[in-house]
Amino acid sequence: MDKVLSFHQGHLPLLISMPHAGLKLTPAVEDGLVEAARSLPDTDWHIPRLYDFARELGASVVAAEYSRFVIDLNRPEDDQPLYAGATTGLYPATLFEGEPLFEEGKVPSAQERATYLEQIWRPYHDTLRNELARLREAFGYALLWDAHSIRSHIPHLFDGKLPDFNLGTFNGASCDPRLAERLQGVCAEESAYSHVLNGRFKGGHITRHYGHPGENIHAVQLELAQSTYMEECEPFAYREELAQPTQKVLRKLLETTVDWGRERYGR
Repeated sequence: MDKVLSFHQGHLPLLISMPHAGLKLTPAVEDGLVEAARSLPDTDWHIPRLYDFARELGASVVAAEYSRFVIDLNRPEDDQPLYAGATTGLYPATLFEGEPLFEEGKVPSAQERATYLEQIWRPYHDTLRNELARLREAFGYALLWDAHSIRSHIPHLFDGKLPDFNLGTFNGASCDPRLAERLQGVCAEESAYSHVLNGRFKGGHITRHYGHPGENIHAVQLELAQSTYMEECEPFAYREELAQPTQKVLRKLLETTVDWGRERYGR
């Protein structure tokens, strides 16, 4: 299989993960998608562009190349549900609105999907695991920021309008609560945006699996409402006038995360 991820190694103890930014499809998935899915509406659109300052900041960055419609990198390989109620699995079967993702009889085979697990899912998680281990070895700790975005209105998944900044720490289990408190403080200072901690999105598999404060690895997921930086309907255009102020808040959040780590660990 061709390139399945992009990876940049930085000089800070911070790794930014972008598991749902990919747009590539395998032939089997592309052939089977229903018409409504062909525009890839459930993508975390433009996340690499939105976080384009991260390399300058000094963070390591890993981003998926393949669409979540092929395999969802933020789900466990045993496909156990992460949330109560409506959700999507390791191999999504429905769109976020609840409609079938594939035409009848055109779901990729078990053999195809085993290939996706081995050649797309595993390399991404190998990269996460190896880079976090390198950072902890070099600094004594590691900080993981799992970067996501989603449409602000999806009635099938949640009621009403989603807050702008949705921080998830698996109910406090994936990072030191003092870091979460600092991040909440940054959001609270930004009156133009709403925010919540451990609301509808508490952190997916990446946050839950890799965040171990007792082992000096702290993970935070941010699910960002797409209305803060783009058009939420086709053609899903990036809107610079919305994105620029949102990027400033994102930068503050990441800088606060790095500053907290330095204060906590002295390096």
